[in-house]
Amino acid sequence: MIQVTTFAGKRVAVFGLGGSGIAAAQSLFAGGADVAAWDDGPAAREAATAAGVPIVDLRAADWTRFAALVLAPGVPLTHPQPHWTVEMARQSGVEVIGDVELFFREREATAAQSACIAITGTNGKSTTTALIAHLLTSLGFDVQMGGNIGKAILTLEPCSRNRVHVIELSSYQIDLSPSLHPSVGVMLNVTADHLDRHGTIEHYASVKERLVTAADAAAISIDDAFTAAMAERLDDSGKVYPFTAGKGARMVPRLYAIGSSLFVHEKSGSYATSEQIADLNGIPSLRGAHNVQNALGALAALRALEDLCEWGWTILQVDGSPRKIWDPAGLARGLATFPGLAHRMEQVAEVGHVIFINDSKATNADSTDKALSSFQGEIHWIAGGQAKSGGIAPLLPHFGRIARAYLIGDAEEEFARTLEGHVDYVRCGTLEAAVTAASSAAFQSGREAVVLFSPACASFDQFRSFEERGNAFRRIVEALPEVNESRGLT
Repeated sequence: MIQVTTFAGKRVAVFGLGGSGIAAAQSLFAGGADVAAWDDGPAAREAATAAGVPIVDLRAADWTRFAALVLAPGVPLTHPQPHWTVEMARQSGVEVIGDVELFFREREATAAQSACIAITGTNGKSTTTALIAHLLTSLGFDVQMGGNIGKAILTLEPCSRNRVHVIELSSYQIDLSPSLHPSVGVMLNVTADHLDRHGTIEHYASVKERLVTAADAAAISIDDAFTAAMAERLDDSGKVYPFTAGKGARMVPRLYAIGSSLFVHEKSGSYATSEQIADLNGIPSLRGAHNVQNALGALAALRALEDLCEWGWTILQVDGSPRKIWDPAGLARGLATFPGLAHRMEQVAEVGHVIFINDSKATNADSTDKALSSFQGEIHWIAGGQAKSGGIAPLLPHFGRIARAYLIGDAEEEFARTLEGHVDYVRCGTLEAAVTAASSAAFQSGREAVVLFSPACASFDQFRSFEERGNAFRRIVEALPEVNESRGLT
C-alpha cells in the first residue's frame, strides 16, 4: 500500500467507499491524515467500517476544516449536475481531487523520477495497459499495474527509482487529477462516450488530452481526428511519439503498422531507418485491427521511456545493473506470450474447426464492430442484453460476415428488427440456449467457424456485470460435450 503523507496532520473528506475509496481512506490514514469518510449507501459504509475506515456524516460536517475532498471517480463532478459533496466542498473553498491525484502528489514528494506510464483512450485502455506491464515484466523489470484496471492505485507498492508503475486512467480519474504528471502518457483514441458525465465530446476529449499534455513524453495515435489534433498541438514540444495503424497519417509516425506487422521508424542525424519489431498474425490474444493499435501504443510508450532513460531522466535497473527497455527481440517474444485479458476477445476453447470467443466486455456496437471485423471465417454471433443508444445499426457493414445471430436478453426484439432481411437470426432468450444453438450449428457447418459472444449491450438485464456474464459464457462452453471430449473429460 502507498502511504499518502502529503496530507499528514490535515483533515480530509473521502466520499464514495468502493474499492478505490476505501483504499484512499486507508492510505491517507496510514500517512497521518485525519480522515472523515462517507457514502450514500449503508452497505458501503458498513464495509468501510469493517475495514477500519472512520465514518463521518459529511452532510453534518464542518467543511471549513477540510483540506480536500477525495471523490470516487464515478461520482458526478460536473454533469449532469455536481454531487452534493462537490457543492459543499466548493462553497467552502475545498479542493476536489481523486485517488490518482493522491498517487501523483506522493510520487512527486517521495520518488519524482520513478517511471510511470499512464494510458487512456475510449477503447483499448485495459489491453494496452496489461500489454505494457507484460512486456516490461518479461524484460525483467519490477512492475506495478493498476488504476482503472485490477488494483486501486493506492493499493500498489510505493514508487521507487527501479520500479515502473503502469496505470490505466479513465476520463473520470483524469478529471480529478490536477497534478497528473506521468513519465509517458499514452493516448489511443477518442470516440463519443461518457457524454452524460462530460456534456460534449469536445469536453470529453479535452479531459483526455490533459494526460498527454502533462506527460514528459507522449505516445499518441494519429488515426482519428481528435487524437491527431492532440499530437499536432504538442508536436513542437519534441516529446511526441506518434503511432498509426496505417489509416493515413497527418505526420510522420514513430511506430506504424503494415497489416499485422509492426515497425519502428528511427532517425539518426540525416538518416532514417525502419525496423520490423513483430508480426501479430498468429497471436490469438492480439487478433484484430484494434489490437494492432493497442500493440503500437504499447511499443511507442516503451520507446519513449527508453529515450527518457537515455536522456538521464531516470535509470531503470534489474538486479543492480542498468537494463535497456527498447529490446526489439525481447519485445517480440513478449508480444508472442501475451495472455490477453479475460472477457476481451478471449479464446476460451478450440475444438476442431470451431473456436469460442468471450468478448463480454463489448458493451456497445463500437466494441462489437472490432470483434466482428477480426474474423474471416463463419461467425455465429451471440448478442443482446441491455441495449445502448443506437443499438446494432452501426454494424450493418459486417452483417454479410455473420452466418447466424443468436439473440438474448432485453434487446432481443430490437436486435431482431435490425437484423430482419439482412441476417438469419434465432431468438434464444438466455445465454445458455444461445451457446447451445450456436455451437451446434458451428460444429455441423463443417467449415472454419467462430462462436463469438460479443453482446453489444450492457449486462444488467440478466447479470450484475460483464465479468459475471463472461464467466457464465465460459462455464457454459466448458460444459459442452464436444469441449469435454476434446479435453478427454468424457
